[in-house]
Amino acid sequence: MLVEKKSDRVVIVGGGVIGLCSAYYALKRGFPVTVIEREAAGGDNCSMGNAGMIVPSHFTPLAAPGMIAKGLRWMFNPESPFYVRPRLNPDLMRWGWLFYRNSTERHVAASRELLRDLNLESRRLFAELAEDEDFGLAKRGLLMLCKTAKGLDEEAEVSHAANEIGLKAEVIDAAAAAQLDPAITMDVAGAVYFPEDCHLDPERFMASMRRRVLALGGIIESGVEIDGIETRDGRVISVSGNGRRFDGTRFVLAGGSWTPGLLQLIGVKLSLQAGKGYSLTLPAPPELPQLCSIFAEAKVAITPMGSSLRFGGTMEVGGLDLSINPARVRGIVKSVNAYFPKFSEQDFEGIKPWAGLRPVSPDGIPYLGKVRGHSNLLVATGHAMMGLSLAPVSGRLVADLLAGDPLFRPIDAMGVGRYS
Repeated sequence: MLVEKKSDRVVIVGGGVIGLCSAYYALKRGFPVTVIEREAAGGDNCSMGNAGMIVPSHFTPLAAPGMIAKGLRWMFNPESPFYVRPRLNPDLMRWGWLFYRNSTERHVAASRELLRDLNLESRRLFAELAEDEDFGLAKRGLLMLCKTAKGLDEEAEVSHAANEIGLKAEVIDAAAAAQLDPAITMDVAGAVYFPEDCHLDPERFMASMRRRVLALGGIIESGVEIDGIETRDGRVISVSGNGRRFDGTRFVLAGGSWTPGLLQLIGVKLSLQAGKGYSLTLPAPPELPQLCSIFAEAKVAITPMGSSLRFGGTMEVGGLDLSINPARVRGIVKSVNAYFPKFSEQDFEGIKPWAGLRPVSPDGIPYLGKVRGHSNLLVATGHAMMGLSLAPVSGRLVADLLAGDPLFRPIDAMGVGRYS
């Protein structure tokens, strides 16, 4: 349904990948759109320094059996992939309790087809977008690299579950992994190959989406931090920040980890925590793989981006804090040589770490939908490590909801009010 009322302006708060994709698909439907972003124009955010992976392989939600026990073990290792900064914070304690309640086989079984469908549809949309502009999309698959036989056995179970729901996955030995990506020397027991996964350069993709939004007549207001939301009769009528007011008839909050704070302005609670991740990008690596991969035991993602190679990892839950924890960065660096023996810690000397805050829901399912009690307000956040992977499909779903069009599949499990 094309929108003909040109006064029907959509205001999107958040200029990250979810906000830009929402703006793009809304503009394609005929809506006038204003995007408001906290950073300066083209500035850094969680969408820029991530691993750039499109991952149908990630059909298991973050809240899954074994995650609590694993997280508790990692808590006492300063270089581990996971850490929760202990603090007396009611929101964190509630989030932790909900995460615990959702870490069940039943939740995994109920979520895997939703995550599969979202990722596969997003993959299709990425391919469609790549027809018009090159942002480094590579459809070569992903290798889940396992250092130990135990790790390979665990990933083989994931492979079996993937095949059960129609995703392609193959358990392979070390020789077969080397054949798939001969440009990189590996020291692994084996791997699981997910041929439907892809990778891209997130910075190039973000630049591409900004150009598309502007070319379609969208407005991007940069360097504005929203600190006020005005409502009337169950509708949002404006948002304001930095002494400026932005009127609209429909509003979308896609502010990533800052979304709960925005919702608090209108008395709405959203259970979500910021999970800090780090990345380091080598401009001239000693070897350059052609496939993206993940070190299964170390939880480190590796992505070739042109002639550069990016290593990313960790999940550090500690509030809206972008400071660099050197111990977490060391954990990433130390893991590399174990899997890629041609690399050493010296390769990372002088490389500046990047940090970004991923918005993490307590069940590993994004929030996307209408806000109860506010008829013209949508929220799109909580994508955790899959923000880039799920950005096009999330943007398309936002546009469908704005236009009142049928969705490509039910998304009730993504409801914004499911924990209110």
